[in-house]
Amino acid sequence: MQATTAGDFPILRKDDPSAPDYDTLRAEVDLHRELDGLLAMRGGRLNIAYEAVRHHVEDGRGDRRAIRFLPASGPPRDFTYSDLDRLSDRFAAILRAHGIAHGSTVFSLLGRGPALYAAILGTWKAGCVFSPLFSAFGPEPVRARMTIGDARVLVTTETFYRRKVMTWRDEMPGLSLVLLAGGGDDLPAGTLDLEAALEDAGGEGAEIAATGPEDPALLHFTSGTTGKPKGAVHVHAAVVVHRMTARAVLNLHGADTYWCTADPGWVTGTSYGIVAPLVSGAPMIVDEAEFDAERWYTILEREGVTVWYTAPTAIRMLMKLGEDVARGHDLSRLRFLASVGEPLNPEAVVWSQRVFGKPFHDNWWQTETGGIMIANYAGMDVKPGSMGKPVPGIEAAVVSREGERVTPVTTPDTSGELALKAGWPSMFRRYLNEPERTAKCFADGWYLTGDLAMRDGDGYFWFVGRADDVIKSSGHLIGPFEVESILMEHPAVAEAGVIGLPDPVAGEVVKAFVSLKPGHEPSEETKRDILGHARKRLGRAVAPRDIAFRDTLPRTRSGKIMRRLLKARELGLPEGDTSTLEGGA
Repeated sequence: MQATTAGDFPILRKDDPSAPDYDTLRAEVDLHRELDGLLAMRGGRLNIAYEAVRHHVEDGRGDRRAIRFLPASGPPRDFTYSDLDRLSDRFAAILRAHGIAHGSTVFSLLGRGPALYAAILGTWKAGCVFSPLFSAFGPEPVRARMTIGDARVLVTTETFYRRKVMTWRDEMPGLSLVLLAGGGDDLPAGTLDLEAALEDAGGEGAEIAATGPEDPALLHFTSGTTGKPKGAVHVHAAVVVHRMTARAVLNLHGADTYWCTADPGWVTGTSYGIVAPLVSGAPMIVDEAEFDAERWYTILEREGVTVWYTAPTAIRMLMKLGEDVARGHDLSRLRFLASVGEPLNPEAVVWSQRVFGKPFHDNWWQTETGGIMIANYAGMDVKPGSMGKPVPGIEAAVVSREGERVTPVTTPDTSGELALKAGWPSMFRRYLNEPERTAKCFADGWYLTGDLAMRDGDGYFWFVGRADDVIKSSGHLIGPFEVESILMEHPAVAEAGVIGLPDPVAGEVVKAFVSLKPGHEPSEETKRDILGHARKRLGRAVAPRDIAFRDTLPRTRSGKIMRRLLKARELGLPEGDTSTLEGGA
């Protein structure tokens, strides 16, 4: 397996000559020095809410716009840093008035809206821990996470509460406060109207809780192969990584207009949809509506977005609709585009260069890492399909391990497990109440990610696949992403998912599931053409043996293709319990 760009796409030279080059960034940034300096200025205390809003107000920037909220319908609403400071002060006062203890966990089940920002910032100001939930979750995922997290407070809407919480709330006696955003006059028993409570709360200008760098701030849940969600605990020190990566990776500055499209129920939507832009002083766009290509392009144009952070799924949906939709808009103010959530196929990077005049810069991180760890930078050449290089202050390696012994692999283009030298500020401190599960992630001073990767001779990292997704066929180790990327080069293919199926001779054989672009129909001729393309590009040993056409491919809630669910269906396994087949969200 060679660490070259999938499909031999050309290297894209850096598109921002003013951006510092990679070696300069690595030499100038020291995460621990930045953390020590911040603690010295704050008298040993550290609170993300102070860094995100209060210090802007104290430094005379309170009247600057922090957020432009775009409702699904109706006019925009702007919020300054002073507005957010007042709202979050009031939310913190609500928690204190109801006796919510320091360190208690506040859950949110909300979409993108002002209530979310009041809740998360106010939670931190009160010294509590914030845990966001994906608004599309059903009752069982919500209950499971709130039970594991020992929820004391829930902020949601009346609709979500009635549909997803009310029937089992009595099973959680510790849930002492439920606040409903957008509530009416006839609220369910045992709940409070959030807006009315904020109006009555007062508490403006109150002192922020004296949290320290190691005090818990966030509880993010991620799926596990056992099906039980893992609650990853992050601390206030993580803000140092959020600020640094916003500057160094996303090239984000105070003069930018920033838009992160990630849902706030996921770690990206919190770390880079809330914290990073606020601490950077960059005004952000928050769109309440669901994905719509024409709306998105209109927002980019009308709001003059300069830095755009989105997901491969969204990019492929835009690609599927064609280039003419984008070219009907003036997107000339866009200066940096980034992507995260799953590996970005090389074709999408080249498409972006062609349509926007700039490539999407892919980056890699996990819920457990708390922030971007490997990235393509504005001041760095982009190899389409590559994850990029480690961020300043992070040591990454491809390793092999035997028991507790971890050995870095020094030979270029050799596959192994991706590992990070433990100890960076945004690293999760533990899985909640699961010390053994936490310990399994670490060995010999390294955090072991569970992802397979390789590093080429230039120091670029390449994603191979999850360790439990890799296909072993006739002695070959085949990464599904590599095959999917080649399939997506074919002009008829919109998306692809690849799995390994048991075979008595080869061990496993590769099967692909493909959705087609508009104007292309499933047929034996189309199948033969796609298979021929794959065999030519990959060779018969790696190319799929068979292709099945699907209108859509199953996804996790965060948009990743569920290869394990494809495999379960293909093998006739029961679909009623697919929890053991879904990887990390």
